[in-house]
Amino acid sequence: MPAGCDVADVTIVVHTTVPVKPDERAVALELVEELVAQSRAEDGTTTYRASTGVLDPNAVRFFERYEDETALETHQESDAYERFQDALPALLDGELETVTVDADGTVEVVRWDGEAVTRVEP
Repeated sequence: MPAGCDVADVTIVVHTTVPVKPDERAVALELVEELVAQSRAEDGTTTYRASTGVLDPNAVRFFERYEDETALETHQESDAYERFQDALPALLDGELETVTVDADGTVEVVRWDGEAVTRVEP
């Protein structure tokens, strides 16, 4: 855990899996690298990681922790986040899934296929 970060400081955890088209992987990873660098510098973001899968190198997984809802909203309004979101329809190979867990235990699962958003009962 980063210095100065305590479990009590984290109120929102987000895990997103983004399946990327194999021929768009290099473009996606450039955008991911920019997104990670900017996100780690944002106030209220305690953890921001991205990795590719061992069994599926075209699956990009994000693991994020935020101090509060304001920090998450600030992140989602950032330039790098918006650039990544704008590029996603051309990069996506299947269905993106985001699982969000709040400190109170509320879990939200959202899937997006590039067109329609589906909320899934956890």
